[in-house]
Amino acid sequence: MMLTSLSLTNFKAWKSIDRMRLAPITALFGTNSSGKSSILQFLLMLKQTADSPDRQQVLFLGEEKSEKSLVAFGTFDDLIYKGADKKSVGMSLSWSISDALKIKDPEKPKGDPVLSGKDITYAADITRDSAGAPSVAKMSYGFAGHEFLMQPVTETKKGMAGKFDLAATGDAFTLNKIQGRPPVGFAPPIKCYGFPDDVRAAYKNAGVLSDLEFAFEQQMQRIYYLGPLREYPYRDYRWSGAEPQDMGRRGEKFVSAILSAAQRNVKIGKGKGAKPLEAKVANWLKELGLIYDFKVAEVNKSNNLYEVRVQRSKDSAHVLLPDVGFGVSQVLPVIVLCYYVPEGSTILLEQPEIHLHPMVQRGLADVFIDVAKKRNVQIIVESHSEHMLRRLQRRVAEEDLLKEQAALYFCSAKNGASEMSALTMNLYGDIENWPPDFFGNEMEDIAAMSKAAMRKRGVKEE
Repeated sequence: MMLTSLSLTNFKAWKSIDRMRLAPITALFGTNSSGKSSILQFLLMLKQTADSPDRQQVLFLGEEKSEKSLVAFGTFDDLIYKGADKKSVGMSLSWSISDALKIKDPEKPKGDPVLSGKDITYAADITRDSAGAPSVAKMSYGFAGHEFLMQPVTETKKGMAGKFDLAATGDAFTLNKIQGRPPVGFAPPIKCYGFPDDVRAAYKNAGVLSDLEFAFEQQMQRIYYLGPLREYPYRDYRWSGAEPQDMGRRGEKFVSAILSAAQRNVKIGKGKGAKPLEAKVANWLKELGLIYDFKVAEVNKSNNLYEVRVQRSKDSAHVLLPDVGFGVSQVLPVIVLCYYVPEGSTILLEQPEIHLHPMVQRGLADVFIDVAKKRNVQIIVESHSEHMLRRLQRRVAEEDLLKEQAALYFCSAKNGASEMSALTMNLYGDIENWPPDFFGNEMEDIAAMSKAAMRKRGVKEE
């Protein structure tokens, strides 16, 4: 499973994003406050909405200082692009599933599926109701050349206020009404993506609608997130024996993940090359030049305490994690998350290069390439790292990464609105459309330094 494209209108600083391609490795670069993080926040908003137990809440905008919230936007008005003519947000998300979704029609003889495909598109327009809360104006799914669309009824008859129509367009599949129960308007969609229960009661073959909802929820469950500020390293860690779903927003659960994987005898890789998660992490830390050895050791069995011990060089003694460079503790959750999540997952990362040496930033790009190719894990990263970008370019030139497997973008802000440029990379890893001042004006500093040196030497400028 993998996200393949994204579109937005009137979302935060984005007036419009039109069919942004998402690849196995998608990297967002650009200036501060240029809207990069908002793209990740959109996906996190959908994820926390799908995870929310409140079926009547169209969008779960999050709560400040709540562990239940991956993002917190405040009110719906805070979500809308400030220059929008209409107080509504448009969204579209496409993804590809690993096994084809096959839809059979109970009204037709058993045999081949009526609809079959791996590509699904969800779209919705969200406006606000009279109380200022999010409200669905339109919702649809596209699948196998068919569209299933819910939108408000156009009739003005009594009792139709707030009711929705359902339309299914396409040649191979038609929704068949249950005899004696003709649809006369349905309840609004559930959350921002679900078909209401009375739709299923009105049609004999409405199972396709449940399949599409379930595919959406599955895709949301496969999204994982790690924020830009990781937890400070501790001298010991407590593990209750639980199996964490992810690393936590600050990477605080990486030790629990390693111990849980060991308890379940999880191996990374296939065949004779398969290794425990802890060994895989240790190999990468060594490959990145950070440390020589790494292990999680039990301190006290009675109170479930563990230590992270690292060895800086072959001949040095093992020390605790806080006693080595800060960068080790910052990169650990990134690496653990990449190999801990199920294959086919999507990982959202904000500035994973923080506190890392340029050499390690370059190596981190190789970690992303490895999990994308060998574990089918999709990486969507927001970064300021020129070193990471250069390594991706190099791997394309060396044919370790196909250029189609990377989608690179530069984001900037102009007159209060975010703008996006897709970077075109050729077979040699060269970017053919560098935006101005991509990583700042490096030549300006070089020229100024040369002029200062000439003045010090008493050389007149020409």
